Amino acid sequence: MIETEAAGRELLAALFRAAVAAAHPALAVPAHLPPRPAGRTIVVGAGKAAAQMARALEQAWDGPLSGAVVTRYGYGCACERIAVMEASHPVPDAAGLAATARMAELVAGATPRDLVVALVSGGGSALLPAPPPGLGLDDEMALNDALLRSGAPIGAMNVLRKHVSTVKGGRLAALSAAPVASLILSDIPGDAAHLVASGPTVPDVATRAEALRVVADYRLVLPEAVLAHLATPAADAPRPDDPCFAGHSHRIVASAGLSLAAAAAEAERLGVAAVILSDAVEGESRDIGLMHAAIAREVAARHRPFRPPVVILSGGETTVTMGLTGRGGRNAEFLLSFALAIDGVAGVQALAADTDGIDGSEDNAGAFADGGTAAALRAAGADPRALLLGHDSYAAFGRIDALFETGPTGTNVNDFRAILVR
Repeated sequence: MIETEAAGRELLAALFRAAVAAAHPALAVPAHLPPRPAGRTIVVGAGKAAAQMARALEQAWDGPLSGAVVTRYGYGCACERIAVMEASHPVPDAAGLAATARMAELVAGATPRDLVVALVSGGGSALLPAPPPGLGLDDEMALNDALLRSGAPIGAMNVLRKHVSTVKGGRLAALSAAPVASLILSDIPGDAAHLVASGPTVPDVATRAEALRVVADYRLVLPEAVLAHLATPAADAPRPDDPCFAGHSHRIVASAGLSLAAAAAEAERLGVAAVILSDAVEGESRDIGLMHAAIAREVAARHRPFRPPVVILSGGETTVTMGLTGRGGRNAEFLLSFALAIDGVAGVQALAADTDGIDGSEDNAGAFADGGTAAALRAAGADPRALLLGHDSYAAFGRIDALFETGPTGTNVNDFRAILVR
């Protein structure tokens, strides 16, 4: 039985590894290959998992192919036939602008005899900057920065992003005379394909009126040029029934739901019962931390709604509404809130981490916490509540050697949370 803190951490880490392995492109991509075309196979792609997806496609594809993908700095890997470019995430840069232009050129050069394979994963929104006429890269950077600080859920963010772009909202696929087959590794709660990376190859029915509602609902302060663009028909994206999308297809090849199921199976194999709350949890990180803590306390004290020992799993994407900030991502903030709410509760341990290996902009995937975390911080001379209010969760967990570090994992199906109640 899992009786020590070290054993509990190792169990939680093993479940994370199982979740990541289930979503790795080497497993996910080969199972969903489209048929070979009569002409060329042209590959494009964007996202934190784009390079690993490209390598998996190269290794599994029976025939010639070429193309280019873009991923976050430090997330690249060696490919033989597909060029791998790197750019900035979460705020776009000039390297992303150049990568987007290259992929648009590749897609526009396809003929009806060819096939475009699009490898799309989370993070692609920032990696595919392509401001409309009259806007510049600075405007798109300002838009992304405002969204990241807003606390808006990822779906709302991407509704707005796709209306301030020349490639998002299906526009990249619309450039192609060839059919486009999109293989999508989903980081979106609910797995809406058109929202992953703001849907460069998958259109949807969202309108610029909805994009303007996002601006109003989250009180976004945006450049005047962005607001002026959203007020014109030029912001409208092509509709899903547009003839330019005839013959196109898309498949979700990996998702949070599949990863959580793999983690639950691994827990059962290791002798601990597992339950999955949801793969689509959204909301403010500190609030979701309180909710998960309430469940953990109920299980520990009253053995309901689940009987311990048990691992409680959830996924999705929480948000952090940023003011003046310290350092830390949404998973560490969730966990610091959770730790305060289980302060002094024995027999509860948790891991929260981003499946791409980077929580926010720091070098950790997430962190560990238990009923002694808040006390350990106070003993180290820190005020855990002040750290939470200052969004300084990285400093908090770093101070007590509780950061969880994996490096880039090669995939991205968003948040992973596992709570062990012994």
